This record gives sequence, C-alpha cells and structure tokens, in this order.
Amino acid sequence: MPSTSPKVLIVGGGAAGFFGAITCAEAMGNQAQIRILEKAAQVLHKVRISGGGRCNVTHACFEPRPLATHYPRGERTLIGPFHRWQPEDTVAWFENRGVPLKVEADGRVFPTSDDSQTILRCLQDAATAAGVIVSRKTEVARIDTPSDNHFEVHTSAGERIAADAVLIATGGIRSAAARHPVQSVGHDLTPATPSLFTFHIEDARLTDLQGLSVNPVSIHEPASRLSASGPLLVTHWGLSGPAVLKLSALGARTFAEKDYSFSIDINWLPDQKEETIRDALGTQREHARKRTVHSWSPFNTIPRRLWSRLVDNIGVPDKTIWSHLARPHLNQLVSSLTRSTFHVSGKSLNKDEFVTCGGVHLKDVSFKTLESKHVPGLYFAGEVLDVDGLTGGFNFQSAWTTAYIAGQSIAARFQ
Repeated sequence: MPSTSPKVLIVGGGAAGFFGAITCAEAMGNQAQIRILEKAAQVLHKVRISGGGRCNVTHACFEPRPLATHYPRGERTLIGPFHRWQPEDTVAWFENRGVPLKVEADGRVFPTSDDSQTILRCLQDAATAAGVIVSRKTEVARIDTPSDNHFEVHTSAGERIAADAVLIATGGIRSAAARHPVQSVGHDLTPATPSLFTFHIEDARLTDLQGLSVNPVSIHEPASRLSASGPLLVTHWGLSGPAVLKLSALGARTFAEKDYSFSIDINWLPDQKEETIRDALGTQREHARKRTVHSWSPFNTIPRRLWSRLVDNIGVPDKTIWSHLARPHLNQLVSSLTRSTFHVSGKSLNKDEFVTCGGVHLKDVSFKTLESKHVPGLYFAGEVLDVDGLTGGFNFQSAWTTAYIAGQSIAARFQ
C-alpha cells in the first residue's frame, strides 16, 4: 500500500456510481478515501423513479450469453463481464443486505416491498457504512491528467480535487454536463440517440382507446426487418408498452436516421397460425350466427373495443351478424388480425426514465477492468458507455456489472 491513502473520485451519484464506490470501498476497507461527486441535489434519481417507483432491479436471466442478447449495443462485449457479475449476484447482494427481492411472471425482479426507496436506502446505507463520502450539487467541469498519472478534477464551482483514480459513471451522455468529463480526458463518444421510446401514431383505429392493452402482440418494421413481441399499450399519442419499447431499442439508430417516420405491422394474434385464425372465424360464422360481428369476437386476448375498430376498418356494416359475414370480409379480417399496418410519425420520451444509446467507444475500454485503454487510472461504468439494454431491468444490470468490475479493479490497483 502507498504511505498515504489513495483518493478515488466517482463522477456521478446514480446506480453505477454508488455500486462502484461501495464495491471499491468494501474491497479496500478503510485504506482509501472514496468520494462521489453528484451534480444534482438528489442522488440515485433513476433508482427512485424506475419501474413506476418500484425499481426494476434486474431480470431473472442467469446465463451470461442469453443475458447479453438483451443488449442491442454491447451484446458481445458484455458476455465476459456477465460471467463475473450477473443477476444472480445482484439478487444475492441485495438480499444479503436485508432487501428481499421477487421475480414477477415476465422475469422482472423487484423488491418485495414494491418500493424503490428500499433499494435506495440499501445503497445509501452501504455507502455510509463503507465510509464513502457523497458530495451533492457538485458538477464536474473537466478532468486534467498531469504527467505523474494523477488526476485533478475541476468542479463548476471552482473547486480542484486531486485523485489517484477516477470512475466516470455519469449516465447517458445526452447533456453537455455528462459529456464534458469524458471529453476533457480525450475520449471520443458515439453520439447519443434516444432508446426506449414510444411511438406517435395518428390512426382512427386507436382513437379514444387510451389505456387499452393487448398481450401478446408481435410488431415488425419491414424496412429494417426488426421485430419485437410482448404486451402493447394504447396511449393518447399512439402506442407504448414492452413490445414497442423493445422495438424502439433494437431500432434506435435506424429510426433516428428515418427521423422517426416509418411503418410497422402488428400481429394481434402472434401465438396462432393464420389457418387457425381462419378456422376460428369460420366456426364463429356457424355457432354465433345471430350475434353481431362487431360485438362478438372468438379471441379473448383482443379487447372488445379494439376488435370492433378492426372490424369497422375493413368495412363491415355496423349491425352485420356472423352468418351474413361475406367471404371477402372474412379474408380481410384474417389479414387485419395478422398484419395491421400503422404509420409512426414521431416519438415520445419519458424524460425521467430516459435511456440513450451512445457513449464511450467500447473499443477504448478494457472490459476485464473497465479501465480506459488510453488513460491509466480512469474507469467507466453504466450508461456512459455505449451500452444499452431492453426494458425489463437490463440497464440496471449492466450498471451493477460494470460498476462492480470497475470498483474491484480500482481496489486491486492499490493493493
């Protein structure tokens, strides 16, 4: 050990920043001075508001390779890190600190309290117990790298802070404040592009159906051949839900290049073959002869109001009964159920839970240590890297994983 305690600065007080600080502090005991610098008045903001205030901690996918497939940017790079820290480790970490977790039907993992404050308090208590200092309202303007391989961190308030190692965990790089620390040390950034956004769609089939959900559906964007499946939610402005968010992440850069103007096809019955659907409609003609087509659907996963809109869209008169449904209309209904085309004319973002793709080039970072290949002693973790995951706890998991490895690596540097 050096004769004086190493000074480690963590730039960013979010999930990755806290987890990296805690990991490093616990590995080094009281032999280092570890300080988190957070520009906002509050720390762990995304932890607080994620999952509708419940905090989707991770996802119950416990094999590194399948887990990595949930990352449109970073899939191959993350396989190695996930062998060292994956969701099973995350679950154990929190439960060993008195925070029981639960796995929901779709694989998302939440605290059993259904309260993100449980996770927030756990991280803050662990940081305090490990001796981590947290400085709020402290924005980093730039980082200098003197020739002796030490760092001098400059805050926007004029403070100069010496450090022996720096971990940058500022989150997405959409703001200049998040980009400046990275660029000041000479690292290039892949431009930030929105990910996990909802679709603006103006279509009579969706008018006044806000709040209606369908599960499952399959969505396909023909031009890029991208597709996603899962629950779908109709909103005031168009479509949202896990299926839409997944497709938006997969096509984040493609859709940005199209200026968010493109067409999608929705299969409302993805679990059924077209012939099965046709047979079900034929059976309906035989056994529900006197019931109106608009009000009587053979498919219980399609809400009645949506069914009525789909039937109306193909031109079936309002009071048509099943026995009078013409063969051409039956064929059109099959087509509408398996491929309804909608035009997307923009996007909407949840500003609080906003996720971007883009960040520090992965080729410039060693994923064995999360250390910069160009600046010794400089580390990265979380969304500041050009890594982003699908909705469902995957972005938090990449934050925990990269922060853990960075924290361990910084500790090992001084031992």
